[in-house]
Amino acid sequence: MTETVISPELDALDRCLVQALTIDGRAAFSRLAEVLEVSDQTVVRRYRRLRTAGLIRVVGLPTGSRVGLFESWLRVQCAPDAALPVAEALARRPDIAWVTLNSGGTEIHCMTRSRTRKDRDTLLLDKLPRTRRVTGISAHTILRKFFGGRDAWAGLDVLRPDQIAALERPPAGPVPERYAMDESELALLAALGPDGRTGYPELARATGLSESTARRRLERLRDLDAVFFDVEFVPALFGYEAEATLVLTVPPARLAQVGAALASHREVAFAAAVTGAASLMAVVVCRDTEALYTYLTERIGAVDGVGQVELIPTLRSVKRAGMLVEDGRLVDPPPVPR
Repeated sequence: MTETVISPELDALDRCLVQALTIDGRAAFSRLAEVLEVSDQTVVRRYRRLRTAGLIRVVGLPTGSRVGLFESWLRVQCAPDAALPVAEALARRPDIAWVTLNSGGTEIHCMTRSRTRKDRDTLLLDKLPRTRRVTGISAHTILRKFFGGRDAWAGLDVLRPDQIAALERPPAGPVPERYAMDESELALLAALGPDGRTGYPELARATGLSESTARRRLERLRDLDAVFFDVEFVPALFGYEAEATLVLTVPPARLAQVGAALASHREVAFAAAVTGAASLMAVVVCRDTEALYTYLTERIGAVDGVGQVELIPTLRSVKRAGMLVEDGRLVDPPPVPR
């Protein structure tokens, strides 16, 4: 059996706190303390230490399908000496997330979140093709997410079921398929992007709303599933050393069934139906390459309906949902040039 290696910077309470935040990134410190059975001061101190050290960051993000973003998964092929500079340039764009180096260091994977069709087309048809040393681009529209976004990754399995239940938000009622944010809500989202736990006084100043109105607006956006809170961290800090992308060929009639099966796997951090020759992609996180092999052969191999499988290891994470990754730490991206 492979021994689990955990970063010496994280103890059991740290891991419990991180999982609690993946369930509700905006939970009050007092509520977190109650659930974790420690003092408020302990939770505040632990959170501030983890955040200051760049080990975790709570970020507020739009739910792309709900607010009308054009989301795509890109595979960008580069000359060997150009992949890292191109990946870093992509990572600096606010409309691009989850930037990784893959496939021998010559292929970049990333997710785009364009606000308009024109912005998406400009990136795919103009800017990227003209980038020096880019040799190929394939863009795959996200058709349906089976897991990801507001879903909490199951790999951080340290809380008791009753603790998880105490932190879960009650399901909202019926929500519209599309929701158009107004200017104040967009300003609210812009303030929550760098720090999802930004206080209501700061949110009020950023939006021009009163604190009580800012609070109500945010709760409404959450109830409408227009905004969610993600917790960024580097999985290696928790003993997960092997990340990879799976590209699966699945018959259309079995796509929903296979997607639901992958969404139930604790190794899966993201899964979606996509356009292209292969119809489903997933990002998986495992303890090591041996565990990745076991997952591929025993879990994926047992899913009825999966045809061909392409396994693409992640060599380096350059950007996660919103933060850049440097030396295993999360850092703020540089300001976008005007």
